[in-house]
Amino acid sequence: MKLHDVHQGVQRNKARKRIGRGPGSGHGKTAGRGHKGQRSRAGFSSHLAFEGGQMPLARRIPKRGFTNSFARTVHAVNVADLNERFENGDEVTIATLRERNLAKRRFDELKILGDGELAKKLKVSAHKFSKSAEEKIKQAGGEVVILPGPKPVVKNKQRKKPEPASS
Repeated sequence: MKLHDVHQGVQRNKARKRIGRGPGSGHGKTAGRGHKGQRSRAGFSSHLAFEGGQMPLARRIPKRGFTNSFARTVHAVNVADLNERFENGDEVTIATLRERNLAKRRFDELKILGDGELAKKLKVSAHKFSKSAEEKIKQAGGEVVILPGPKPVVKNKQRKKPEPASS
């Protein structure tokens, strides 16, 4: 094989298939649709889940449960991880957690959990704390700072009707 043979037969800009342009084109007469049948007719289009009359997979599988697309994503970090990655007297924030690869993905709230031991004095800022985590941080001489989160949405808030004036 020689260098000029490498791309032999490979076309950069392949010409589109010209359908229904006579027998000389190789795609004349039935235009690649075959003879008779549903797919050969003009105007045929099927939806993505169509399986030839068979019950589609999306309808055969049982549906259970519910996924709330508006649910807030909470990222959890254990006290043991803070003990490993931070030095005594450090300040733990979302930014410092990202720097030390403890909070990689996107999340709405950060929660500190109390799994493991904490032997360092840390100032920890998060949206939520478990009771055990809060105790362990304070026991080690650290400080707990609760970050303000978004206010909860109140649905169907009914207005109080003014009471009729009694005379």
